[in-house]
Amino acid sequence: MRSIALILTLLTAPAFAGVEPSRLTEAARDQVGVTVTYDPAYTALAFPGGDLPRDRGVCTDVVIRALRDAWDIDLQLAINRDMQANFSAYPALWGLTRTDRNIDHRRVPNLQTLLTRIGADLPLTDAPTPYLPGDIVTWTLPGNLAHIGIVSDRRTAEGNPLILHNIGAGAQEEDILFTYPMTGHYRLSVEAVDKLKSLAQ
Repeated sequence: MRSIALILTLLTAPAFAGVEPSRLTEAARDQVGVTVTYDPAYTALAFPGGDLPRDRGVCTDVVIRALRDAWDIDLQLAINRDMQANFSAYPALWGLTRTDRNIDHRRVPNLQTLLTRIGADLPLTDAPTPYLPGDIVTWTLPGNLAHIGIVSDRRTAEGNPLILHNIGAGAQEEDILFTYPMTGHYRLSVEAVDKLKSLAQ
């Protein structure tokens, strides 16, 4: 078993060379007990670097705050810039004809699009091994609701990675990876992080 784990580590190491996914999981875990309310209300935000009070937010805010705290990446600015330049590449689900810097980065389909555009998307699988700490996963919840979370560096006794997310009761670390249909799996390689940073500078 140890040899298998070592091989898997060696195979996946190049994707994270120079990147510390542990910082992303730690930044997401730091939100547990701080973000205690699920609040989907549309809110006017400062720009760039806008955020709700840390005691509230939605699933996307876990990712937004983790990237900002871990790697100083402002997804609000990155999404806004990429959408300004490539508006037609993003989902037309809300009837908008222009960007909205208050909400665009807080919508799961937009984050999925950005992550795919920077080359962070990976194949989906129902095996736990390919999901590494710091990976980002999206799901469809009952009611056709999009959801997003960050893979933890902790696992269940059965080997399932825990997920850091906010599904309705504030930021939590839970065993939900295979609870809902997955719609996306993303890994922020050095190249992907560099692309995000260039968009957010």
